[in-house]
Amino acid sequence: MSFLVEYTDPQWRNLNMRDLHVDEAYMYLQSHYENRSYLYTLSDECYTCPYTKVKALPAASSASLEPLKLSSASALSFKIYEHDQGRYAYDNVSSLCALRRSDLQEFGVYNLTLLSNGSCDFAVDKPGVPINYAFLSVFVLVAALLIVLKLVSCAWKRYRYDEAAAAADSIGDAAAKATQRKRLRSLDTFRGLSIVLMIFVNSGGGGYNWIEHAAWNGLHLADIVFPSFLWIMGVCIPLSIKAQLGRGISKSRICLRILWRACKLFAIGLCLNSTYGPQLEQLRLMGVLQRFGIAYLIVGVVHTLCSRRDQLSPQRAWQRAIYDICLFSGELALLLALIASYLGLTFGLNVPGCPRGYLGPGGKSNNAANPNCIGGAAGYVDLLVLSNNHIYQHPTAKYVYDATAFDPEGIFGCLLSVVQTLLGAFAGVTLLVHATWQSRLKRWLLCATLLGLLGGALCGFSKEQGIIPVNKNLWSLSFVFVTVALALLLLSLLYYVIDVRQVWSGYPFTECGMNAIIMYVGHTVMHKMLPWHWRIASMNTHFLLLLESVWNTLLWVGIALYLDARQFYYSL
Repeated sequence: MSFLVEYTDPQWRNLNMRDLHVDEAYMYLQSHYENRSYLYTLSDECYTCPYTKVKALPAASSASLEPLKLSSASALSFKIYEHDQGRYAYDNVSSLCALRRSDLQEFGVYNLTLLSNGSCDFAVDKPGVPINYAFLSVFVLVAALLIVLKLVSCAWKRYRYDEAAAAADSIGDAAAKATQRKRLRSLDTFRGLSIVLMIFVNSGGGGYNWIEHAAWNGLHLADIVFPSFLWIMGVCIPLSIKAQLGRGISKSRICLRILWRACKLFAIGLCLNSTYGPQLEQLRLMGVLQRFGIAYLIVGVVHTLCSRRDQLSPQRAWQRAIYDICLFSGELALLLALIASYLGLTFGLNVPGCPRGYLGPGGKSNNAANPNCIGGAAGYVDLLVLSNNHIYQHPTAKYVYDATAFDPEGIFGCLLSVVQTLLGAFAGVTLLVHATWQSRLKRWLLCATLLGLLGGALCGFSKEQGIIPVNKNLWSLSFVFVTVALALLLLSLLYYVIDVRQVWSGYPFTECGMNAIIMYVGHTVMHKMLPWHWRIASMNTHFLLLLESVWNTLLWVGIALYLDARQFYYSL
């Protein structure tokens, strides 16, 4: 069973295997070539990049060089050149030998030898370990823990309460909650699922590459969370505004409430950015909650101004079929205007030193042709407005592409974040206009199909090709369409299972969704504190990192369940 926790021998030959981190391996180098040579590598994760110099190999020697640490997260290509090519090596220069390995494993040891004739020989010295079995191990441990807690809970209830009284209390509580909360449980479940997943990925997600944010283009698990949260916020806006209008609250008062809540979101986000010290000269101004606040303010105010107090459904079937679109016409005009502004600025703005319409990460991408052009128009606008000191300094692209600072939650991306929220608001209007669950699901699934096809067409149904690739960093148009399509599909499923068929109550995600702001702020503030986070030795396996991430996530789920049991709910 040792493979389930990525066990490896502490020592291999003269190597300390405990010095390796997750997704790392050792590689011995040896050269029998008569002249000095130079090793360059390229990861598959770095698209259109040149090879990067790693190490100089001395002339023919019988002894192996100091072993290298390699990343095993993605396939690696190797080239050895007879002459030093500088920091980067390009395809216009021939190499002595070249090879690509997609079978590198964590904690493996490999040998790369440059033979006297200039060819390369690659051999496995020690096989690595599988990394995905850790999911099974953690699942078994968590399942066992939950079963034990359930048994203890049942035993305590039986000891403390009479079964009939307990059942009556349970029915009474359920009825009270049903009376207090009239909105669909699937909405809270969707929000709760989003916040739980957000806490999990923010806790490291076990260190798995496919869970963490994509370096630039592409869609990983972590990239779906934030847009889903924005979208479901948009879904709830029409429901909230209709309820307030129904109570006779004036539109001006509703707009003031929206402004106040948006200011609180922005202020909390700004405070969270100072977690590691409030150095005002270098304080990041934008962030997740700041973008929430901006999107909520714009969509909430616009929808309030466009809303009608009397929304009588037309009599004719074809009019009822498009009535939600008619009611949403004002917001739809804003949505199209924002998309047009985004496209005009992205492909029309003249960014100094960069190609017009550039969407790449800069750095060494495109063979280092545009090193200071990260994000094109988006990066340029954020740099002009916020300055370099007040944007995010550690984007993933910085470590993969040698790129400069870039803020994935910057000002320019707010354009399409508002579009994301507006598309959520349209789904909310559909809830209000269409009375039957069949008509709601048909509308949502039709929208999901259309948006999915539009997003796929824009990105060429590929990761790197197409006019506008799917990119969370840029909050690209294809990213908006694809993530909204996924959100519509998930909400349709939850709505059908929870609210229509009632085969699942949404537990425990519904309870998490009812206190999402507490969970988000709490896990951000207590990111490195016990008991939520802990460290044991080097923490260099996916198993330990995954166990810690799941533990942290479950603690916050437990807190949400406790708050729900106390009937404590907080919203801004």
